[in-house]
Amino acid sequence: MATDLEDIVEHMRRFAWPDYLVFVSMLMLCILIGVYFGFVQRKPNTESEYLMGGRTMLVFPIALSLIASFISGITLLGLPTEVYSFGIQYVYVALGVTLMGFVMGFIYLPVFHKLNITSTYEYLETRFDRRLRMFGSVMFTIMNIGYLPIVIYVPALAFNQVTGVNIHVITPIVCIVCVFYTCVGGLKAVVWTDVVQTFSMFGALVLVAIKGTIDLGGSDVVFRSAWNTGRLERPNFDINPTTRHTFWSQLIGGFVYWLQTNAVSQNMIQRYLSLPSVAAGRRALWIFVFGVCLLMSLCSYCGLLIYATYQNCDPLTTKLARAKDQLLPLFVMDILRDLPGLPGLFVAGVFSAALSSLSTCLNSMSAVILEDFVKPFVHKPLSQRTINWIMRSVVVGVGALCAALVFVVEKMGTVLQLTMSLEAITNGPLLGTFTLGILIPWVESRSALTGGVFGVIFMSWLSLKAQYWVATGTIVFPHKPMSVEGCTYEFDRSLVNATSTSVYTTDDIFPLFRVSYMWYTFLGAAVTILVSLLCSLLIFGRNDPKTVSPDLMAGFVRRYIHGPDSIASPVRASNAAAYGKNGKTLHESAL
Repeated sequence: MATDLEDIVEHMRRFAWPDYLVFVSMLMLCILIGVYFGFVQRKPNTESEYLMGGRTMLVFPIALSLIASFISGITLLGLPTEVYSFGIQYVYVALGVTLMGFVMGFIYLPVFHKLNITSTYEYLETRFDRRLRMFGSVMFTIMNIGYLPIVIYVPALAFNQVTGVNIHVITPIVCIVCVFYTCVGGLKAVVWTDVVQTFSMFGALVLVAIKGTIDLGGSDVVFRSAWNTGRLERPNFDINPTTRHTFWSQLIGGFVYWLQTNAVSQNMIQRYLSLPSVAAGRRALWIFVFGVCLLMSLCSYCGLLIYATYQNCDPLTTKLARAKDQLLPLFVMDILRDLPGLPGLFVAGVFSAALSSLSTCLNSMSAVILEDFVKPFVHKPLSQRTINWIMRSVVVGVGALCAALVFVVEKMGTVLQLTMSLEAITNGPLLGTFTLGILIPWVESRSALTGGVFGVIFMSWLSLKAQYWVATGTIVFPHKPMSVEGCTYEFDRSLVNATSTSVYTTDDIFPLFRVSYMWYTFLGAAVTILVSLLCSLLIFGRNDPKTVSPDLMAGFVRRYIHGPDSIASPVRASNAAAYGKNGKTLHESAL
């Protein structure tokens, strides 16, 4: 039996030709779907068809696409590591996800669907002015360009763990495949590849859970070891916001985070708007909520399973897993390496999660660039050929940029917390701005823009400073008990008691920088709304709510402002400074 760490690593890298065959077959299937919708299915090559699927998509495929789009490889690899290291406290975020379903379905979704828009940020121009639309579009673009390299990097990390292939070899290949089917097939190709990839994700996790449980002798062994070490734990009702995960941070902070990513983000709203009605959108929303909760439960169980397997020899301490997010791939090769084809199925599942998120963001970026950065600044209507060229060029250009930025992401830390922390720089202020428009008609454009800009500045300062202290090892989050007493191979024992070399301690850090990352989106939205309200009261004055079109408000706000019998009316000229197609207001263009 191998006793050296390097020997163990090489022993586990048994990615045989059946595994490569399964993996390549998944990529080829994605290409074929793109070819079918791009060349075989003869649909009009229009902007609406490419970006919105003609607004005639079916509920179930869209729901699966929403699941696949949101659950990237970051979740598939990051959540098991989270549960392995810190316990199941994070998983109570499912309560926040459920609450998000109610709020989005009855407040945000009806407003967007009624306006019949393509870019979510068209709403901000109609409700406020063009400056707010540009603010939203720029924030979305920055967030996506920062997020997509992480999406690509994570599955490449898994591929490296099981094959030894350098991540900078596999990332361009995967990007080329994704760019091809997104560029050729448009939204329909993206959605139907997402359907295949959702089944691949679920299949991979179920396979790992069943095989790992059988090897250990039953699920009771898994839950017993988790309970004995505090990984299986009741909700923590601590009200201290600096505690990493509590019931309140997962319910309230999780609700706000998921509300932003699902209710006002172009990536998700574009899919809801491709459905023919609000009722269809709500059905897709609840399938999404159920599917996400189920997938998170599977990931969490895999985390407990990994701990039960390695409870006497922690591979993170011994560096058998060189990065935290290589833990699940290591476990997979450990239990599946003698079953040819199954490791390939797992890796295909992880890459499926990445491809779905990447293709979704690329398709959404093409919509935002075209609608928000090109059309408002041209003086004559674009030809269909020009529109097609712009949309596809954006997909190719952004895909290439994100593949290059993987070199930067490689130097960063654990992806789950990192991603949620950095996203909050733009996510919180964006949610706050949309919420102002939908729920608070007294706020006018200058106040909303001031609040949004202040929110971005504040969250940049908070998030980047906090991530700096985490990266330097000053802010340390205590792990659940881990042991290396049962290891049967040699490793560097000095790693066991390694500590931070920082001259500071956690208590020396300003308390605001120690606030849990789960509160970041909430803080960004709250600061944006608060500053906007103060500007309305003290500087710019209040907006007359009756000048705001009823279509731009949530139902209960509309009834309060315009009465119970209020009906949709054209946007007043004073409130729609920007114009859309044919010189009409954006609202009029939608009617």
